[in-house]
Amino acid sequence: MEEFAVNKVFRLLEPGPVVLVTTSFQGNMNVMTMGFHMMVQHEPPLIGAIIGPWDHSYTALKETGECVIAIPTAALAEKVVDIGNCSGRHTDKFATFGLTSSPAGEVEAPLIKECYANIECKVVDKTLANKYDLFILEAVKAWVDPKLEGQPTMHHKGDGTFSLDGKVINLQDRMVKWKQFRD
Repeated sequence: MEEFAVNKVFRLLEPGPVVLVTTSFQGNMNVMTMGFHMMVQHEPPLIGAIIGPWDHSYTALKETGECVIAIPTAALAEKVVDIGNCSGRHTDKFATFGLTSSPAGEVEAPLIKECYANIECKVVDKTLANKYDLFILEAVKAWVDPKLEGQPTMHHKGDGTFSLDGKVINLQDRMVKWKQFRD
């Protein structure tokens, strides 16, 4: 083993795919790229999301308490990175990056039609937002595009490189404590 810089451990633990987060505030839609998120609980489904005051979406999320987490496939990789490199304060990202907004069912934030999945969320806890920029979101409705099922998603490695989902292995028969989460 070799020693690894502790300030870079996030590169080892990135838990899920890079996602897009949409908000709607005072008649303006925005989309941002987010790599720091995690599942917190199964029932109800809670998601931890790091969105800080440096993000234009921060105010919208604090004020409205709603967002959509959209999961893009790797086919959108360049757009996802470019979305993260500009601010919604100055850019209509839906128009600039050719994304199609679609009305959500439970929240005002839009779905993104080009993404594999969209998860409508409501903030259920923002007590850690001021200190850690951590919002706890409850998934209230979810959508998938079956035409995009199986397409790889991208995972940020923390240094501008990404890995894509690979081969799937099925170990459901060994997951005896988690049978309730099988299809």
